Amino acid sequence: QVQLVESGGGLVQPGGSLKLSCAASGSSLRITAMGWYRQAPGRQRDLVASIGSYSSKNYADSVKGRFTISRDDAENTVYLQMNSLKPEDAAVYYCKATDWASDYWGQGTQVTVSS
Repeated sequence: QVQLVESGGGLVQPGGSLKLSCAASGSSLRITAMGWYRQAPGRQRDLVASIGSYSSKNYADSVKGRFTISRDDAENTVYLQMNSLKPEDAAVYYCKATDWASDYWGQGTQVTVSS
């Protein structure tokens, strides 16, 4: 099993910045990819950004140029730097890790963008 712990959510003004962190732990980690998803009330959970074993990165069109995903393999940690935040970015952000058998999810962290 893999356990994910997220941190860094909060309230920011439009145009502000926030950095999310997610640390993975477990008895036998074989993580190949990690990513961030977000979900607003009554909506689907959608991909924000992901990063693979060879540092390949994928971003949703709505966040390209504003968000940056990075990964520290030694610490099994993934980060999401969010700049130029918009009200439409407000959601619960979830961390996901993938290994040879399963996907694992964190409990989520709330991001609120409001003036």
